[in-house]
Amino acid sequence: MQTKKLSPALGIEVSSIDVTQCTDEQFNSLREKWNEAGGLAVVRDQHLTPQSQTDFSRRFGPLFGEDDHFQDTVLPYLMPEYPTIYRVSNKKTDDGKALGRARAGSYWHSDVSFRDRPAMASLLYAIEIPGVGGDTQFASQIAAYNALSPAMQKMLAPLNAVHDFRVAARTSGSYSESDINSGDFDGTNRCLHPLVITHPDTGQSALFINPGFTSHIDGFESQESATLLGFLYKHIVQPEFIYRHPWQPNDLVIWDNRATMHYAIQDYNEDRYLHRSTVIAAKPSR
Repeated sequence: MQTKKLSPALGIEVSSIDVTQCTDEQFNSLREKWNEAGGLAVVRDQHLTPQSQTDFSRRFGPLFGEDDHFQDTVLPYLMPEYPTIYRVSNKKTDDGKALGRARAGSYWHSDVSFRDRPAMASLLYAIEIPGVGGDTQFASQIAAYNALSPAMQKMLAPLNAVHDFRVAARTSGSYSESDINSGDFDGTNRCLHPLVITHPDTGQSALFINPGFTSHIDGFESQESATLLGFLYKHIVQPEFIYRHPWQPNDLVIWDNRATMHYAIQDYNEDRYLHRSTVIAAKPSR
């Protein structure tokens, strides 16, 4: 296994490994390097079936689609034979049926942060990629936290934030009325998390908020919350905290939702088809 750094803030490129055949020693080394790189690894030249992707993903922990269910909005885009695989695609069948979620993730977010047990790792495998466009940006919530003043860190430490899927459903522009159902608004996909969390593997502090799903800071007046969140969102997406990934076919990108947020750029018209599997985290804590 060979690795090289992708950006100063986060990310490594991994080559000369077949994740479907890696030993426990190789997997533990990959996971350690992933953590050291801020929770982002681009593993090149993989050849995954839905089953082998599921099997490898399970080495990180329990999976959505097996050990817990995705929110109802996602269900039409899961593979019928493999409910752990969420299809991200603008492609359609010959009769016009969507093969996957066409505009998935086109706003800054961390996956499933609106659950008590949100996403830990997301693993996105590129099967068909446009000739140009379709990049994904990743922002380091660890680097962004470390760049705050000690006084700001101290102020944020005891705060909690509410995460609610309704935020993305109503404001992101990524969901049509046909995507949404009543279950998205009944409180099932709404929870409270610390605004600053401690990464359970590395002990590092990270911001745990995102514009896609965070509705407000608990206990603050509306304008107070909006002002502070607005400052933090602008801070997190400064260029020095971001890696922008230009996809290649057979890339497997693994990111840690406890340490990053991401944004899928919708600037392409050609076909794009990827498979995502999602590992469930423990409830975040300070």
